[in-house]
Amino acid sequence: MTEGPEPKPARVVVADDQTVVREGIVMLLGLLPGIEVVGAAGDGEEAVELVAELAPDVVLMDLRMPRCDGVEATRRIRAEHPGTQVVVLTTFADDESLFPALKAGARGYLTKDAGGDEIVRAVRSVLSGDAGLSPSIQRRLLERLSDPEPPQPTAAEAPDGLTAREVEVLALIAEGLSNQEIARKLHVSTATVKTHINNLFAKTGIKDRAQAVRYAYANGLVRPPMGGIT
Repeated sequence: MTEGPEPKPARVVVADDQTVVREGIVMLLGLLPGIEVVGAAGDGEEAVELVAELAPDVVLMDLRMPRCDGVEATRRIRAEHPGTQVVVLTTFADDESLFPALKAGARGYLTKDAGGDEIVRAVRSVLSGDAGLSPSIQRRLLERLSDPEPPQPTAAEAPDGLTAREVEVLALIAEGLSNQEIARKLHVSTATVKTHINNLFAKTGIKDRAQAVRYAYANGLVRPPMGGIT
C-alpha cells in the first residue's frame, strides 16, 4: 500500500515587535515539521503588507505592537485577505486581549509559553477549519460561557462619564474586594485593574477607597446594606 503525498508545508508569517522574540520564533518554526516561514514583520502594519505580498496560509500575530496593533492587523487581514488565517501568539491571556482578538477574526490563540508541538497543532487546526486554542484559553472561554457577566449600566446611566467597566470595578471595590481579587473575578491583570481605578478616581474626584465606597452607594451603583451607610 503506497502512502499519499506529504501535505504541503504551511506558509507562515511571524509578526512581533521585539526583535529577539521574533527571531527566536522564526528559528523555532524552522525546526518544526510542516512549517515554512516566508516572512517576518515588526508591527501590524508590516504584517498586513507582507500578507498582501506573500499570501501566506497563516500569520502568527503578537498583540501589543506599534503603528498597528495585532487586533487591528487581524481585522484588516481577515477582511482583505480571507485566505490567510491568524493565530495570536502573545504574552497576554486576559479577557481584554483575548476577546477582541477573536472578534477581529483570529482562529487561534496561544500564549508564548506554548511549545513547538502546540504551535504546529494550532496552525494545522486553523487550516483545516477548526479553532487553534491552547487548553488554558479553551478553559477561559468555557468559564466565560458558564458565568456570563452581569448586565452593565449604559453610558447614559453611569455618572461622571464612567465606562461600564469602571462602574463594575467601582462596585467590586464597594464590596470590599482587593485589586488582586477584582483582577481574578474579571479575568484581567492587576495592572489593568489599577488603570481602571486611576481613571475612575480622576473622573469622580475620589481620593481613596473609602470615598469610592460612599460614591458607589450615593450614586446607586450598589445597594447599601441593611440600615444604610453612614
